[in-house]
Amino acid sequence: MSILFVELWACLRNLVFALGATLCCLVSPALHAQGAWPSKTIRIVVPFGPGGASDILARLIAKDLSEKWKQPVIVENKAGAGGTIGADWVAKSAPDGDTMLLADSSVVMTFPSLYPNLPYAAKDLLPVANIATFGLILIAPANSKFNTLAEFVAADRAAPGKLNMASPGSGSSNHLTLEKFNAQAGTKLVHIPYKGTGPAIADLVGGQVDLTLASGAASKPLIEGAKVKAIAVTSLKRNALLPQVPTIAESGFPGFESIAGQGLFVAAGTPRDIVTRINAEVNAFIRTAETQERWAQMGIDRVDSTPEQFAAWLARESNQWALLIRSLGIKPD
Repeated sequence: MSILFVELWACLRNLVFALGATLCCLVSPALHAQGAWPSKTIRIVVPFGPGGASDILARLIAKDLSEKWKQPVIVENKAGAGGTIGADWVAKSAPDGDTMLLADSSVVMTFPSLYPNLPYAAKDLLPVANIATFGLILIAPANSKFNTLAEFVAADRAAPGKLNMASPGSGSSNHLTLEKFNAQAGTKLVHIPYKGTGPAIADLVGGQVDLTLASGAASKPLIEGAKVKAIAVTSLKRNALLPQVPTIAESGFPGFESIAGQGLFVAAGTPRDIVTRINAEVNAFIRTAETQERWAQMGIDRVDSTPEQFAAWLARESNQWALLIRSLGIKPD
């Protein structure tokens, strides 16, 4: 009787151990993500050069996350091909949350429609957080002989194709805003792509280009320093930083609107709990009074959304821009 009892106990014990091992295998990834992550340096890739909206926002968020996570969070600028090089690099990175992309939302919103041979697909980048939305500021060199949008339009119509506008790259919100304006205004402003907002603005200040579009954060100090002049705002409402600057809609083109967005993405396949954690902590940072004041100073609107809400917004905007790209036959430069 005692021998039978010992054998039964041994069988039960082995069964419990086997079940325990199985459960550990099932839950260990989630426990690892929740408990051990992050355990090393986190990289936030910006697919444009320094100085633009993506770069500014990435550095603010990196500082906050580094303090929260007690791990280095660094920003890497991987500019080129309108932002596709950096976006592709993140899309092909390990789906572990250690590499993020902070970029103009065009990398998933418009690039798939614009580039037939895009090295990644929109589904390869998982939306994490909608960082900000904002209208762009149309700026010109300080010594430009034109002071209003109407004057630029009149000059272009008198000599189509003589005036140009720089952008951070083909397919960017800046580029497509130009194409949308050309279509509505009947102008022929020539697009000149650069590798980021910084280089585009540098050439604008130097007088090498006639116009460019930039965020309020990038353009405000240049306007105040009399290095550029503000012409118009692409949103339907005036920018709180520059209340004296009219909107494009107010400048003779009713209803014109173009909103840029900045979003945070990770490689598809990143564990759900990591995505949720990043979203929650980035949103917590954006909600603070200090950050809200900073966002207001930069002339951008904060967005508090879940990954699913961000994905839904991207889908709606993608459909709108895809229609424009197809109808106008827009091609990357």
